[in-house]
Amino acid sequence: MSLIHPTAVIDPRADLDGSVTVGPYSVIGPDVRIGARTRVGPHCVIEGHTTIGEDNHIFQFSSLGAIPQDKKYAGEPCELVIGNRNTIREFCTFNIGSPGDVGVTRLGDDNWIMAYVHLAHDCQVGNHTIFANNTQLAGHVHVGDWVILGGFTVVHQFVRIGAHGMTSMCALLFADQPPFVMSQGQPAAARSMNFEGLRRRGFSAERIACVKSMHKALYRDGLSLTDSIAAVKALSTPSSESQSDVDMMVAFLESVDPKRGIVR
Repeated sequence: MSLIHPTAVIDPRADLDGSVTVGPYSVIGPDVRIGARTRVGPHCVIEGHTTIGEDNHIFQFSSLGAIPQDKKYAGEPCELVIGNRNTIREFCTFNIGSPGDVGVTRLGDDNWIMAYVHLAHDCQVGNHTIFANNTQLAGHVHVGDWVILGGFTVVHQFVRIGAHGMTSMCALLFADQPPFVMSQGQPAAARSMNFEGLRRRGFSAERIACVKSMHKALYRDGLSLTDSIAAVKALSTPSSESQSDVDMMVAFLESVDPKRGIVR
């Protein structure tokens, strides 16, 4: 039995692995590449210079690889790159990149993307994330690994969200959110660190204690961002894993645009 439904329209120049499944009435363009065992549901449109890896499940009515919603875009061959083992639920819209940035919109591996999620041009999303329904990312947003975004989260263009962070339902981010931080509100404000998420991912008590110390330096001691960075750098870490967490936090904070700042 063919894995391609007879009503699907697939350009002969598209490169689909022989194990790819395509549902009824889906449309796949000439510059699309899809890896082994990926399933494309009915009524999907996959176009543009789009590369999709292995073992993904793309549900019905998704639109992947359309041109950016950017008036400056003039037909440049920008890309959408999706990794492996991602679940992409109904009505998701992922655009290709733009020449004003790296030219690639990227989704990593093992992500759980719920319905109506939008990834605008040049977004860079890591691995093992969860985006709840109606999460909306404007252009150039960067999201680290293991981030969880609550339903109806809206992220302003160029904002960065550090690894292991979390937002509540209806959060509105205008500023960068450092690693491990949980935020809530419109605009979003830092509420705590994602301690329960870290425990579930196997963080040791020592690592969690180090994250608590970073939270204190950032949010409890009344320090400026510059002084907070110095305080985080000065932390004594009992293990190489804790030190890697500190290094990640310092690297994130040192690259914050002072005009944008961090969630407070």
